[in-house]
Amino acid sequence: MRLEGKVALVTGAQQGIGRAVALALAREGAAVAVNYLDDRAAASKIVDEARAHGARAVAVAGDVAQASDVAAMTAAVERELGRLDILVNNAGVMLLGPVIGADTSEWRRMIEVNLLGLLYCTHAALPLIEASGGGDIVNISSVAGRRADAGAAVYNLTKFGVHAYSEALRQEALHAGIRVTTVAPGFVETELQAHSTHPMVRRATERSREQIGEVLRAEDIAGEILHAVTRPPHVCVNEVVVRPTGQAR
Repeated sequence: MRLEGKVALVTGAQQGIGRAVALALAREGAAVAVNYLDDRAAASKIVDEARAHGARAVAVAGDVAQASDVAAMTAAVERELGRLDILVNNAGVMLLGPVIGADTSEWRRMIEVNLLGLLYCTHAALPLIEASGGGDIVNISSVAGRRADAGAAVYNLTKFGVHAYSEALRQEALHAGIRVTTVAPGFVETELQAHSTHPMVRRATERSREQIGEVLRAEDIAGEILHAVTRPPHVCVNEVVVRPTGQAR
C-alpha cells in the first residue's frame, strides 16, 4: 500500500493503458478518479474493480480537449476525493496515414487531445497537486515522440511535443515538489491500433506485430508508471522508454 492517502486522476481511463494504470494505483492504496469520454458503463466497472481492492474511486466524465470539461473534472476530483497528488495524462488519439490526401479533421483531433488536452489537464491539476505538498505528473508519450516515420507525421508532431513540454514543465514544477515523468511505450496491444483505418497503416501494423512477436500489454506500462510514482520524494524518474524485446525501433 505504497500510495495510501494519495489521490490520482487518470485521463482516458475507460480502457487500455488508462484502465490498467487506475487499477494498479488502486491496488497500492491510492484513491482514483477514472476519467472517461463516452463509456460510463466501462468507467463504472473500473470504479467497482478499484473499490474491490479497498480503494476509494469515482468516475469523472469529460473531454480533455475541452478546457471547460477539464475544469469541471478536476473540481469533481477535489470535491469527491478531497485532494490531488498524481495526474496521469493518458488520453490520446492515434490517427495515422500519409499527409497527402489526409482528412485534416483527424489532425485537429490529435492536436486537441494529445497536446491541448494534456496542457489543459496539467494546468488545472498543478495548483491542486502543489496544495497537497507535491506529487507526480505522468505524461504518456510514445516511441513516436523520439523518431519520425512516414505515415505518422502529425502523430509524431504531437508526441515530440509531449516530450518537449514535459522537460520544460519538470524544470518549473520541481520548485513545488512536483515530479514530471514521460513514459514512451513501443508497440502496446491497446485500442489505439483500431483508431487508424488507412489500409497502408493497417498493413504496416500487422507486419510490425509479426516481426516483433510478443508485444507489450497495458499492464506492462502500468507497472512502469507505478514504479515512477512510488520512488522516494528525492528521486524523479524523468523518462521511461519501454519497448517489446523484439521491437527494433
